[in-house]
Amino acid sequence: MDVFLVKRAKQGDGEAFISLIEKYKNALYKVAKGYFRDEEDVADVMQDTILSAYEHIGELKTVSYFKTWITRILINHCNDLLKEKRRLKFVSSIPEQEAEPEDNMREFYELLEGLPEGDRIIFLLYYGEGFNTREIGDILELNENTVKSRLRRGRKKLEQAICC
Repeated sequence: MDVFLVKRAKQGDGEAFISLIEKYKNALYKVAKGYFRDEEDVADVMQDTILSAYEHIGELKTVSYFKTWITRILINHCNDLLKEKRRLKFVSSIPEQEAEPEDNMREFYELLEGLPEGDRIIFLLYYGEGFNTREIGDILELNENTVKSRLRRGRKKLEQAICC
C-alpha cells in the first residue's frame, strides 16, 4: 500500500502525501525526540522535514525506501539545527518546559542519555523504529559494520548502567 501512496504522491497527489506523513509521523517524532528534549525544536525539525519531503518527493528514486528517505531528511534537519544551536551558543535562563514521553519510552530515553549522541540515534533507529543495520548505515551514511559495533558497544554501556 505504501508503494501505491508514494507513487501517487510523486505524481503530485497531496492527499497521498498526507496519508504517508500520518503513517510515519510517530516514527519521525521518536527520532527527533532522540535529538532534542525541547518540543519546539522537535516541532521545527518535523515541519522542515515534511516541507522538504513534499518539495523533493519527485526525486525519490526507489519508492519502497520512502521511510528510509524521509528519516534521512529528518536527521539532516536535526543535525542542521544542532549546528545552528552550537554556533549561536544559546544559553537560556528559562527552564525547559518539556512534554513527558510515553511512560514506556521515558526509561528508554533516560538510558540513552548515557550514550554518545551518534550512538543514541543508532539505538533509536534500531530499537525504536525497527530499521536493520544496513538501513541505518544507509540513513546515517555509515558502514554497516560501524553500526553493528556501535550497537554492541552501546549495549555493553547500557548493561553496565543497569547492573551497577
